[in-house]
Amino acid sequence: MVNYTAKYTKIDSGYMGQLVEWPEVVTESKDLEECRTMLRDALHEMVLAYDQLGKEIPVGNALIEQLPVEVQRVGQVTGSACMGSGR
Repeated sequence: MVNYTAKYTKIDSGYMGQLVEWPEVVTESKDLEECRTMLRDALHEMVLAYDQLGKEIPVGNALIEQLPVEVQRVGQVTGSACMGSGR
């Protein structure tokens, strides 16, 4: 059994689901639960299609980690923050 990592993003029309290790497996739905179900179905179909085509199935089991960062103003970056201290 291989595990894949799903990433869900809130979009205007609901949610987009995509596999981190296999970005071609992507779906959209109005709610998160339906998006999960559709993503599982899309994964199953892609496994079957790749198998039929003799293509190598991407390896799963990615490790995802959230990295916290303190941001003073969201959406605004100063020149010194982008370029470093210049030393």
